Amino acid sequence: MPERVQMRPPRGVILLGEPGAGKGTQAREVSRRLGIPHISTGDMLRAAVKKRTPEGLRAQSVIDQGQLVPDEIVCSIVEARVEEPDCRGGFILDGFPRTLGQARFLDRLLEADGRWCPLVLNIRVDRELLIKRAAGRRTCSVCGEIYNVYFKPPKKEGICDLDGGVLIHRSDDNEETIRQRQAAYESQTRPLIDYYRQRDVFHEVDGNVEPEAITDAICRFLKGHDHLQVPGGN
Repeated sequence: MPERVQMRPPRGVILLGEPGAGKGTQAREVSRRLGIPHISTGDMLRAAVKKRTPEGLRAQSVIDQGQLVPDEIVCSIVEARVEEPDCRGGFILDGFPRTLGQARFLDRLLEADGRWCPLVLNIRVDRELLIKRAAGRRTCSVCGEIYNVYFKPPKKEGICDLDGGVLIHRSDDNEETIRQRQAAYESQTRPLIDYYRQRDVFHEVDGNVEPEAITDAICRFLKGHDHLQVPGGN
């Protein structure tokens, strides 16, 4: 049975990790267990692209090339989301920050709003396993449930077990683009680890094990840091 965590939700949680490390899967489960919003910058950007908003149109070309979307676009989207009422009790960020500029922006945003510094967890996974996880990923077009053709295939190929929705294979989930994203991560996102390691809010999680074990490890860490909680929370 999944480990249940009894705690007041932290101000915010950041999940770091290379593409395919399972940040989305873990963010969804931790969000469910703790009752705090899961904020996926990738999902928000894809929604903006689908709606052909000005920000979405600007982001489209770089997403297709496996490059990181410019900070000003991502920061604008995140700022608007974090300021919504449901985030007052805490939130979990998946895919943000990815650069030092974004991290410093988030620090300023939270400080200006009188919030705690977020907790930061880095999910470490072997490179070749990362490629299989990302290339094999399929997402339900209805509920967003995540599958993997190598590790967690649906009962019926291409169909979600939960609601019968069609499973989508993202166009940027191919080996060439994945390796490009890994290179971009190495050059632009890796410095975040050094940035957050200097604080007492950074923790590394072994991402080579089963997803449930990863979630339990994340929740154990959060439980051990429940002194970083919403002032006046229940």
